[in-house]
Amino acid sequence: MINKTALRQSAILFAAALIWGFTFVAQSVGMDYVGPFTFIAARNIVALLVLLPMAVVLDRRGKRPQEPADRRKNHRLLLIGGICCGICLFGGSTLQQFGVRETTVGKAGFISALYMVIVPLLGIFLGKKIGLRIWTAVALAALGMYLLCMTKGDFRLQTGDIYLFACAVVFSVQILSVDHFSPLVDGVKLSCVQTLTNAVLGAICMLLFERPDFGSILAAWMPIVYAGALSSGLGYTFQIIGQKDLNPAVASLIMSLESVISALAGWLLLHQTLSARELAGCALTFLAIILVQLPGQRRKGAAAEKSAS
Repeated sequence: MINKTALRQSAILFAAALIWGFTFVAQSVGMDYVGPFTFIAARNIVALLVLLPMAVVLDRRGKRPQEPADRRKNHRLLLIGGICCGICLFGGSTLQQFGVRETTVGKAGFISALYMVIVPLLGIFLGKKIGLRIWTAVALAALGMYLLCMTKGDFRLQTGDIYLFACAVVFSVQILSVDHFSPLVDGVKLSCVQTLTNAVLGAICMLLFERPDFGSILAAWMPIVYAGALSSGLGYTFQIIGQKDLNPAVASLIMSLESVISALAGWLLLHQTLSARELAGCALTFLAIILVQLPGQRRKGAAAEKSAS
């Protein structure tokens, strides 16, 4: 008998993965008009306009009486946690924007998704044992990266590939940061503070390193709104709804489809194609991503996964 609830939740998560996969196209197209920092600042301002009303509504529904001392402690944790997570998110977002500018959307999606392999690997520094399955996934990811990035058969990484791999590492740190703070504070409020931090840092760098003008930002309104409202706003909401009462391993597998969708989106909308060698690299990378999410490995940072997109 078909579990209708699980089917509905899976469909919602697939819709989120679909939105996130096409976000790589929005990032690429947006930088035809504006610089990376301008795009980051603008998309996060739009994301805040979506997230803040949601935070207010959810806060009213789940509000509980608190002692003044507890309330002050909670606000302090929220501020510290949001700023720490926001700094990591800004670092990852910046590297991703520069990377997308230098390479294809499909490669960007798969290389960025390596954070799913890096997160459990970083468990070594937290005193956790890494099993054979994780090491196998690391080996597959490394081979996939070689086929994806070193297309000439040599050992030289392209600039965009370096940016994107560094982006995956920084996103891994961001996910672990959210894992630390999210049990202590409200998740949606934490997302709001980190998004605000990302927007402020983006705006500062925009004013320091770029020369934005209103006309260019207006010309890029569609990718900015898509990346801000749909990816960070609607996608985040779909993730919260879809993950409820659904097996975490199944949820993670569905959300990881964003890397496949990014390649399809690049081919469909931007006419970007991947060689047979690069496609083989994508397949190995995706296999590594699936391997680390199989039952037996509780995937950390699931609730925070797309706060980086």
